[in-house]
Amino acid sequence: QVQLVESGGGLVQPGGSLRLTCAASGITFSLYTMGWYRQAPGKQRELVAAITSGVRTNYADSVKGRFTISRDNAKNTVYLQMNSLKPEDTAVYYCNAQYSIARLDYWGQGTQVTVSS
Repeated sequence: QVQLVESGGGLVQPGGSLRLTCAASGITFSLYTMGWYRQAPGKQRELVAAITSGVRTNYADSVKGRFTISRDNAKNTVYLQMNSLKPEDTAVYYCNAQYSIARLDYWGQGTQVTVSS
């Protein structure tokens, strides 16, 4: 059974930081591209950041220079360090695991991030 469990969300003031964690189980983690997506109320889900099995990273323009994605294959975990948070970063953040060759795609349950004073 595949599980992606996110943690680390919460309420933070503008300019603050949060670190999201996604712990994966039931997959060969090192083979997967791991990503963080977010969905704000009334908006479509969008890619925030992704990291491939080869540790190449990709970021949405809106978070470049503020967010950092990383992975620890020994712990089957992917992280999203979020700095200089803005109110427009408020959303539910979802962890995603993709193994394109086998057309496998899994999602976590999401964690709420609220940036507000």
